[in-house]
Amino acid sequence: MKTAISISIGSSKRDKTVEIELLGEKIRLERRGTDGDMDAAAELYRTLDGKVDAFGVGGAVLGLQVRDIWYPLQSCQALIKHVKITPVVDGTGFKTILERKAAGVVEKEFGNQLEHKRALIVSGVDRYALVQSFTEAGYETLIGDLMFAMGIPIAMHTEPALARMAKYLVPILSRVPFEWLYPTGEEQEKHEPKYISSYEWASVLSGDCHYITRYLPHNMHGKIVVTNTTTADDRELFKKAGIKHLITTTPMLDGRSFGTNMMEAALVALMDRKEAVDYHNSAEYLRQLEYLIGEIGYEPEVQELI
Repeated sequence: MKTAISISIGSSKRDKTVEIELLGEKIRLERRGTDGDMDAAAELYRTLDGKVDAFGVGGAVLGLQVRDIWYPLQSCQALIKHVKITPVVDGTGFKTILERKAAGVVEKEFGNQLEHKRALIVSGVDRYALVQSFTEAGYETLIGDLMFAMGIPIAMHTEPALARMAKYLVPILSRVPFEWLYPTGEEQEKHEPKYISSYEWASVLSGDCHYITRYLPHNMHGKIVVTNTTTADDRELFKKAGIKHLITTTPMLDGRSFGTNMMEAALVALMDRKEAVDYHNSAEYLRQLEYLIGEIGYEPEVQELI
C-alpha cells in the first residue's frame, strides 16, 4: 500500500486518515496538524523522509503561481529543508487543474438561478486558476488578497491588478513569517464576521476555506461556496449562514474534502515518482498530473447543504 501524508501547520483538530483505491492501487492518506508549530512540522518531515511515498504541505504553500511566474515563499521553504528523499507537493498542481473548471460547474448547475455573475475570490495569488476561471466565464470579480491576508481594506477587480500586486508585493511578503498572512493553529478556529458588504455583493464565495469561514457573515442565504478542505464543522457553519450549495474542488472522502496538497500527494504516490517536484519548471509534471486526474475522473463536486 502506498502512503501519502500531509503535514500541516494548521489545527490538529482537522486530522484525518482514510484509505482509498485509485486505478487499482490502495493508498493511505493521512493528515497531521501541528497547531501552528512550524518547527514541529519540519521535524515530522525530517523523521518521515524516505518512509512514505509522498508529502503534502498543509496549512501553507511553498510558493505562488501567478501567470507563468513562480514566486517561492521563503518562510515556508524552511518547512522542508531536511527532506532529501520523499517528493513534496503543496497542491499547486492539483488546484491549477481542477479550479480551472470551477466557474463552468457553477454555470452548468446554477447559471440560470444567479441574479448577478459576481465572484468574491478571497485569495487570488494562491488560487490563480479560480481568478482565470471566473474571469473567462464573464463574472465580475472582487479579489480580496489585500483584505483577507493583510487586513488592508482594498479590493482588486481584475486579473491584471492581481498580477501587478503579485509582481511587486509577493517577493517582499515571501520573507515575512507565514502566520502574518494566513491563520495557523488555533487561529483557524476563529470566526468573526467582517467585510460584510463584499460578501453580500457576491453570488459566489470562492477560494481558501479558512479565509471564507473566518469572516463569514451570519446571513449568506442563497450564496454558493466554491472551496476545498472542508470539514463537518465548516459545512455546519455554511448551513447556519443559509448557504445551500457547496462546490468542492477536491473529492469528498469519508465525510470531508481534503486539501489539494493531500490529493496531489496521493497522485504523486500513485505515479511512484521518486524525483522532486519543481513547480518552477513543471510543464511535464502537470501533463502527467492532468492525465491521471482525467483517468480517475476527478471533477469539482456539488453538495446540497440544506
